[in-house]
Amino acid sequence: MNNAVLQTKGLCKTYIVNKHQNNVLKNINLTISNGEMVAVMGPSGSGKSTLLYCVSGMDKVTAGEVFFNGRETAKLSDKELARLRLDEMGFIFQQMYMMKNLSVLDNIIFPAVKSKKNRSSRRQTEERGRALMHRLGIGDVCGNDINEVSGGQLQRACICRSMINNPKMIFADEPTGALNRASSDEVMNELLSLNRDGTTIMCVTHDAKVAAKCSRVLYIVDGGIVDEKEMGHFGGGDKELRDRERELNNWLMEQGW
Repeated sequence: MNNAVLQTKGLCKTYIVNKHQNNVLKNINLTISNGEMVAVMGPSGSGKSTLLYCVSGMDKVTAGEVFFNGRETAKLSDKELARLRLDEMGFIFQQMYMMKNLSVLDNIIFPAVKSKKNRSSRRQTEERGRALMHRLGIGDVCGNDINEVSGGQLQRACICRSMINNPKMIFADEPTGALNRASSDEVMNELLSLNRDGTTIMCVTHDAKVAAKCSRVLYIVDGGIVDEKEMGHFGGGDKELRDRERELNNWLMEQGW
């Protein structure tokens, strides 16, 4: 397994709908190494989100193997799998699932409060949550209700929440899909910063501007990875981003995007 954080072998996912078999994922062989930032792209209905849910243990695979940090997830009990997701994975979704009865800060620290791995006191946990919020530029909304902040602020709060337990890997499903371009750029810059600090990231996106900032892009069609493009780590310059976008868009056109 070497440097692999995530590896799949022959992963398949099948749903039975009205007695008809729908093969959503077909024989996916995938390795994501420590420190990578991988984008997953493809047409609507190609299986992008299903792949993310299967490799992160949120959905059961029909066949094949998934290894996370060297552990085969299918061999874990439901309780062990839930603990793995809580302690070693972070999640960011397009829909920003937050508990309405909690403040922004309390939503962020909730996974740490629930984690048995967390040995910190409540005060120390809150301090870590505040530090993350300050890092992402939302330190002034700690005590706000979730309906009192903007969409961009809320998504950055979701990033804070995904980081609170120092995960090995973050899974992001269209993390900028509900945001305007300015907020989208801010969120992607924060994910890039986390990646540069060593966090591995898998990001499902339909946005080439988002994918151009990733180190590798996978292209899925009809449940199978048909090609991938190595992009290298993004340095951060505007000209570099334009060049990467142009290169990626040309590649996507070749794929039939």
